[in-house]
Amino acid sequence: MTNLLAEKKGLVFGVANDRSIAWGIAREMHRAGAKIALNYQKEQLGKRVIPLGEQIDSEIIVEADVLNPESLDKLFDEIDVKWGSLDFLVHAIAFSDKSELTGNFINTSKENFLLSLNISCYSLIDLTRRSVPLMKSGGSIITLTFIGSNRVTPNYNVMGVAKAALESTVKYLANDLGKDGIRVNAISPGPMKTLAGAAIGSARKTFRHTESNAPMGANSTLEHVGGTAVYLASDYGASTTGEIIKVDGGFHILGMPQAENL
Repeated sequence: MTNLLAEKKGLVFGVANDRSIAWGIAREMHRAGAKIALNYQKEQLGKRVIPLGEQIDSEIIVEADVLNPESLDKLFDEIDVKWGSLDFLVHAIAFSDKSELTGNFINTSKENFLLSLNISCYSLIDLTRRSVPLMKSGGSIITLTFIGSNRVTPNYNVMGVAKAALESTVKYLANDLGKDGIRVNAISPGPMKTLAGAAIGSARKTFRHTESNAPMGANSTLEHVGGTAVYLASDYGASTTGEIIKVDGGFHILGMPQAENL
């Protein structure tokens, strides 16, 4: 992967700590030669993200929240001033009230439904719209999804609906932007031990179940997801758009658990 992204510049939106999928992607992209811009939410997260950004020589680390348009203006203005262009965007954010990621989906509140769809899905459209004018020579937009978008997963609830909307959004954006040389794809990892994943009820059981049943006998890692993102952002991914790429050890192909786990 050395220098596969040399001379490329991109924004990785959504790093929270060193176990974030977004961090795994940012780190692998840096190793492949890319310059990385990062955001963080509020001062508390900045204390974690800024040191991580320093590890990958980030020139741009700005406080920005998708619920605060002015903060996004500031972030993209700084990218425009310092770089003048953008080669890739990684959208790695999602949110739902933790209290609604247990129990039955039918109990989802309207307030949390709208907030979850706004942060987890609409934000991709907003960040893409802001990124496109900077992608003067084409580019790559990458987001993250999960199998709970199309298969019922215990406690995933409203996030499953949000991810289904996100995957449809990927396809519509891919169609809109193909003429501009911009491709749009999603990576769908298996369960991972992240801060966001821990918010979902029965997360540990889900992790163990997929690990013991996936054909590869293991869950995905930050390095594996990051490597897939490197491919999608590189020139080797130039003809790949509108795809949902599974990085889950093959778990998605199963109709039932392995025989020994029935």
